[in-house]
Formats: sequence, structure tokens, C-alpha cells
Amino acid sequence: MTSSRLARWARLGLALGIGLFLGPAADAQDTGERSKGRKPQLIVRASPMVGFAPAKVQFLAILQGGDDDYEEYYCPAIEWDWDDDTISQSTPDCDPYEPGQSRITRRYSATHVFRQDGRYEVKFKLKRKNDVLALASVTIQVRAG
Repeated sequence: MTSSRLARWARLGLALGIGLFLGPAADAQDTGERSKGRKPQLIVRASPMVGFAPAKVQFLAILQGGDDDYEEYYCPAIEWDWDDDTISQSTPDCDPYEPGQSRITRRYSATHVFRQDGRYEVKFKLKRKNDVLALASVTIQVRAG
């Protein structure tokens, strides 16, 4: 049975709730994903999500899953848009990318103080020059103190 036929059977088995293990590369070879690498997913968390002004909030942006050497996410500039008319930016200085050797940064953290009450949608961006590579956001609520 060819790998494409096995991959189709695996998808059918998953749709029917039947598990079939084909190994890590069975379906990736058909779609060309193996050569591109698997893209990590970006999520942002806040703690606390509700507070009283002035509220000091800790934020954590995490790249989950995907390849550790995903080239597009290697050494990006980062931007926190606090939604209170302020932005924090950082551009790292990194060695040139080497396939299989270079590792992406998976965790970014920041603390911000919100001085006014309101609802804030905080956005975290991975950027290369003016292009946004990935964006995730979290909403927090600050009550009058």
C-alpha cells in the first residue's frame, strides 16, 4: 500500500473514530509539510485577567508545537501592544540561521501596569521588518481602584 493510500485510510479512520498509527511522516510527505517544517502556534496568557487600577499584570507568550528550528520564527522582533496607547518593542541580535541547529525562542514574558480602568486587548506580535509573522491577543479587565 502506498503512503498516500495509507494517509487516506488514516484520515478516514480518524473521521470514524478509529486510531491508526502510520508513523510521524506518513501524511506530511503527501502535503509537502515535511520539507517546510511544522509551524508552531502562538498563544498569550495574562495573570491576573481582572484587577484594580493600578493593575500590575504578567503576560506570557508561548509558541506551542511545531519544529524547534522553524526558520520563519527564528530571531524575530517582538512587539507588545498594551492597548493603552503604549507599545513595547524588542529586536534581538542573533547568529545566522542554520537548519537543524538554530532554535526558536518559545517563551516571551513581560509585565505591564495599567493605570486606568477599562477593558484592554493586549496583542503580542512576532515581526520581521514590517511584516507580522504571528499575532495573538488576550483581553484583561481593569476596574477602578
